[in-house]
Amino acid sequence: MKEMAIGLFILLLGHASTLQAQIQNPAKWTFTAQHIKENIYELKMTAVIDQGWNIYSQTTPAGGPFPTTITFNKNSNVQYGGKAKEMGTMKKKFEQVFGVEVYYYTDSVEFVQLIKLKKAVPTKLSGTVEFMACDAEQCLPPEEVEFEVELK
Repeated sequence: MKEMAIGLFILLLGHASTLQAQIQNPAKWTFTAQHIKENIYELKMTAVIDQGWNIYSQTTPAGGPFPTTITFNKNSNVQYGGKAKEMGTMKKKFEQVFGVEVYYYTDSVEFVQLIKLKKAVPTKLSGTVEFMACDAEQCLPPEEVEFEVELK
């Protein structure tokens, strides 16, 4: 009986390590802030995307895959200059599975948010980027990446 329990434990342990190896992370994110002038900054949120994968624009229409969404945590010292701009080669394609034209990026994309500080004091800016990654065979569930940058 003891040998059977040990065998079952080894089998489950092996199965758990196989599941761990299957976790995919096709987009690697970096977050930087660049001082432009006076109290004005650019927050750059850059995704480097694995070959064969893509992530979707903020403007992907309803009914399509999950669009990239940027959410900022409250900060009374920060004013945002509209929606983040997308820098990269956007591709458009009618996706039969969704029934809509989708807007997406391969290789890399940079989301650039203009920020103005109300007071010229060091400020931490934090939030999340939520995105969906797909390849030719599958779409992963939306993933949320937290970030924090210092504006000084």
